[in-house]
Amino acid sequence: MAVTKWYSLRVISGKEKKIKERIEKEISRNGWEAHILKIVVPTEKVYKIRGGKKVISDRNILPGYILVEADPYALNGNVLDGITSLPNIIHFLGKNEPIPMRDSEANRLLGKVDENLEAGDSLIEPFIEGETVKIIDGPFNEFVGDIQEVNEEKKKLKVIVKIFGRGTEVELNFMQVEKQS
Repeated sequence: MAVTKWYSLRVISGKEKKIKERIEKEISRNGWEAHILKIVVPTEKVYKIRGGKKVISDRNILPGYILVEADPYALNGNVLDGITSLPNIIHFLGKNEPIPMRDSEANRLLGKVDENLEAGDSLIEPFIEGETVKIIDGPFNEFVGDIQEVNEEKKKLKVIVKIFGRGTEVELNFMQVEKQS
């Protein structure tokens, strides 16, 4: 087995997933499986809270780039031309002489992708202390208060709500509140 390296392929932003599928078809059509082992669109899972519901989506870590694991000796001539001539592909980093990524760089990006598959989600629009939120669930439904403390690990907030003219501290989870616009 030849030693492979990771390369950055510059593509039209927003079309990364479609381009990845197109490259995979081209690889199998031309029998390049031995030369190009993996194609990765680096994404992470993020969530937003919309209407009190948790909506999970993938966010691209590197918009406009796809990572390609390939045999450096095979990434020339037909293979290189075959991939770069596909629609919406701009070029490899290094153009006609693709420059491999440093192992540390590739591992950091790929590690971030793997971490996100295992780890929990991150909130795309984090709550900030001092921000005003509306409570949408629980006994304090419809109350409005200011965030006093944010606990990202436990996904909890301490909110100060005015009840009978006095500030009262209420502990809520992220799903029980929505941001005030």
